[in-house]
Parts: sequence; structure tokens; C-alpha cells
Amino acid sequence: MRFHQSVTFLPTDQIVPLAVACDGLGYAGMYLSDHMFNPRDLHSAYTYSERPDGAPGWDKETSWPDPMCVVSALATTTTSLTFTTGVYIAPARDLITVAKSVGTAAVLSGDRVRLGVGVGWCREEFEQTGQDFATRGRRLDEMIVALRALWRGGWVEHHGTYYDVPACQMNPSPRQPVPILGGGHSPAAIRRAATLCDGWIAAGAYTEEEAWHRLGELRKHLADAGRAEEPFAVYLSLNERPDIDLYRRFEDAGVTDMICAPWMFVRGGLRQDSEEALAARRSACEQFAEQVVAHLP
Repeated sequence: MRFHQSVTFLPTDQIVPLAVACDGLGYAGMYLSDHMFNPRDLHSAYTYSERPDGAPGWDKETSWPDPMCVVSALATTTTSLTFTTGVYIAPARDLITVAKSVGTAAVLSGDRVRLGVGVGWCREEFEQTGQDFATRGRRLDEMIVALRALWRGGWVEHHGTYYDVPACQMNPSPRQPVPILGGGHSPAAIRRAATLCDGWIAAGAYTEEEAWHRLGELRKHLADAGRAEEPFAVYLSLNERPDIDLYRRFEDAGVTDMICAPWMFVRGGLRQDSEEALAARRSACEQFAEQVVAHLP
């Protein structure tokens, strides 16, 4: 089982030093979230909100650094970590921008990018980028196919319902295919992952019971797609206390990757962006690596 450090909500200037500290500790990679901005007047309901008004659980001042910029920064300061987006809101951007940005990041990182994609929920983001919110699911389905075509190198093209790209050269092109992972647990999201993607990313942190339920749904879709025996990455995040035996049970069930954030366990009166807080977070990551990661190679 591979473990990935989520850096969602981590102060932006602490992402690089935390990644450097984790490089070599046994972690497989860093897990990066995506939003473009926080609207002051938000009318869209967050898909996984636990609030009556549907608002997300983070402050409007929350930072969302661009994932591909973060990948480029981390690629120059680490050697072994991979970089997974969880999830990149691809249909809020145009196809060419996604292909160029992600493809270049893959090249600069030495093929360490894992592109987790989802349809998003914030209509305001789509309105500002000029992308149709209503067709985002169907466009993402086609975009996955188009991205693979555009990353092949040489003269490439794609002709579909939503995207029509004449023959062109899009260099640099990734030396290896960029793995694409489908995020979310709606029926459409799981179907997308099972039929079009190289893996699936869970939607948030699940209880153990909910995780088993979602895995069952995924396995059914994979079987329906004739892919039950194919290699397939499964990224899971659990809202449970760290437990080696629990992780082993999920590994035996086909979970390949676990998302964690031991740095979030740091509490107290430390200012979140202080050097003291960063040192405490490094220590928490080191401790998790010793007590958990080292026992699940």
C-alpha cells in the first residue's frame, strides 16, 4: 500500500518544505486539491456539505494554489514523490489549457504526475472561465479520451462532440502515459472511473463502513465494464484512527493508495504559518512514517 500526504489547507509556503521532509520517509507522494477562487457571493451548494445551507466547510480566505504550479515547485525539490491531484476540476478549463499545463508538468517532474479529475460543483468557477456547467460531466468523459490523444506526441488530433482539435504538435509531450484517476462517488463518477480511467479516488474521508460500501459499488462497475481483473488504482481516505490492521484489510480488498494528513494532528496555540507549526508538522509526518508507513511497504 502506498501513502500520500494531502496538503489541502496547509499554508502554501509550507507545502515545499513539508514535501522535502517527506521525501525519503517512505511516502509515495503528495496529494493536491484544486479550486480557482472563493466567491464572496456563493450560490452553489457544495456536494459534500454537512451544513443546512450547503456551504463548504472552509473559510473564504482559504488558499488554493494552482496544482500544476505546485507540481513544478515540488518536482525541483524532491526525487521520489509522485504528485496526485484530488481532484483537478478539468472541465472548468478548456481542453488545450489542461493538456498543455498537465503535460508540461508531467515532463518537468519526470513523469511523476497522477491526474485525478472530477466535474466540480462550483458554478461560479465555470462562469468565470467561460465553460458550460451543465455539460461538465459529458465534457469530462470526452476530455479524458482527448487528453490521451493529445499527449501521444508527434502529430496529434481529436474529433468529438465537444472538442475538435485539428492535427497539431503539442510539445513537450509526456514520455509515459499520464495516469488519469476518476474522483467522486456519485453513480456517474464511479462509472467514469470504472470505464474511462486508470483508477478511482474516494470523495473525502469515509468511515470504515462507508468505505466498504463504496468499494462494493466500484467493484460492481468494474465488473460490468469487464475490468475486474485489470490493474486499477484505488485511492482511499478514512475518517478513522490510524490502524495498521485496518489498512491491511483494505489493501487485501484492492485498495492501492491511502491518503493521509498526519500534519493536521498538530494542535495547540501555534500560529498556523509559523516555523514552530511547520516543525511540529514535520515531526508528525516522521512519526506516522515510523509507526504506519514503514509497516506497509
